[in-house]
Amino acid sequence: MMGGTFRGRAREEGNAPSSVQAPTSDFAARIGVYLFGLMSAAAGIIDIIWREFEPYHQPLQAIGSHIADVKVVVYIGAFGLIAGGGAMLTRRATRYGAATLAIIYSAFAIATLRRFYTAPHYLGNHPSVYIGVFDTFGTQLILVIAALIVYSSRSPRSALSGTIAQIARWAFGICAIDFGLAHLTGINGVAAMIPAWMPLGGVFWTVVSGVAFVLAGIGIVSGLLDILAARLLALMLLIFSFIVLAPLIFAAPHNQVSWGANVYNLTAVASAWITAEWLATQRMSSQAR
Repeated sequence: MMGGTFRGRAREEGNAPSSVQAPTSDFAARIGVYLFGLMSAAAGIIDIIWREFEPYHQPLQAIGSHIADVKVVVYIGAFGLIAGGGAMLTRRATRYGAATLAIIYSAFAIATLRRFYTAPHYLGNHPSVYIGVFDTFGTQLILVIAALIVYSSRSPRSALSGTIAQIARWAFGICAIDFGLAHLTGINGVAAMIPAWMPLGGVFWTVVSGVAFVLAGIGIVSGLLDILAARLLALMLLIFSFIVLAPLIFAAPHNQVSWGANVYNLTAVASAWITAEWLATQRMSSQAR
């Protein structure tokens, strides 16, 4: 993988722990990791161009008032994304790149936790409010999980144990379920994003995508068709990028969110694909025992 593949690494480390080994295909593994690295680096470049974090997908502004010099933090984070993403494209530095990105995305995730208190305080204690806040947290958590999977695959001594691997599976699956619930509890807002030329209307596709998210999450959590669920999740996110997000760049090319949304979503595609390959590896390992 990424120059030295998961499978190649597993062959080099014949006694590598079975919880995280080589995915089913070196080529399939490279796709996810290269895309993850490229899009993470692209996110850093976008931050430098606009000299601020993209507010919707890099929610560090949630604690922005408590940061003495936000611009310094922006540049540190941006160069970290570029360095980490670039490192993931190389044979020797993949592990360090994944660790760097895991730290950065963890910081974004932690920044959202404050909203579990502030959002209900201003919007009320409604299930949709908590679902929405967890949706923001989950968008970062799935990136953290993917980065940790890559890191562990390149470092057999720190490979995910059976318990931690199960937690990672559950966390990713629960995030997918929440993404679906966010669609189903915010139908009007999501439907407005669907292009008018789509047949059957935005509400229909919002419900379909929401149900698909939930089913994918249940599959990943339960282990029932989990590999297929993760791969179809990646495909659905990729389709969303082409149909909904890519046109934003042409409609508002000077808007940071237009670029940031596209870059984030492709990073999420990579995260789902990395997770799918990891689940495939776990299945192969369990069958070999």
